Amino acid sequence: MKKVALIAEYDPSFEPHVATERALRHSADGAGLEIKGDWISTEDLGPELYSEYQGLWIGPGSPYRNMRKTLEVIRYARENDVPLLGTCGGFQHVILEIARNMLGFKEAEHAEYDPYASDLFISELACSLAGREMALSLTQGSRAAALYGSTRTTERYYCNFGVNPAYVEELKKAPIRVSGSDAEGEIRVVEIPAHRFFIATLFVPQARSTRSCPHPLVDGFVKAVSAPLTRFS
Repeated sequence: MKKVALIAEYDPSFEPHVATERALRHSADGAGLEIKGDWISTEDLGPELYSEYQGLWIGPGSPYRNMRKTLEVIRYARENDVPLLGTCGGFQHVILEIARNMLGFKEAEHAEYDPYASDLFISELACSLAGREMALSLTQGSRAAALYGSTRTTERYYCNFGVNPAYVEELKKAPIRVSGSDAEGEIRVVEIPAHRFFIATLFVPQARSTRSCPHPLVDGFVKAVSAPLTRFS
């Protein structure tokens, strides 16, 4: 059996967390795979995670209790080809890890933690997306588009924070791919093309998953988790 670490501050009354558990089960069952998900608080993250889990899902529900440990886990996954899916708050922290460790903005911050930081890569949205469904354009040739089998879709959001427009051009200098945006061109999906699986979305794909129609991004993540790892140590 493969194991996935579901990283966030789990709250059984928070619908995106319940949806995360369901979506993982939908995709695993649909593919005939045995995959178990365990919720782990960011405060409890440590080196033992890397030998016990074959995939990492950085989930919704920020602020997290320990940003430093969360960013360390994201960096480990990025540098060691460990399958990672980041959704909502997970997306926001993936952006921070990229800014700090790939672009050199060591003080890159999130407005939910420090609204007056000098390098605020994640800022409060001018208009909250919480509870909204919005159209999304995916980049032709991206992994995200390949998984959807389309360059157009609609997804649900639960967030009040996103990429600060002032840092979009800096972010595009990183060796990542912006593979999804909304009608205004705002970044909604990023991925690392050469990675086994490394995709982060500002929206919550698990909210649309059903038993009869598992979400394609979660399907892709689950299949990557189940594939043999060659550099996970």
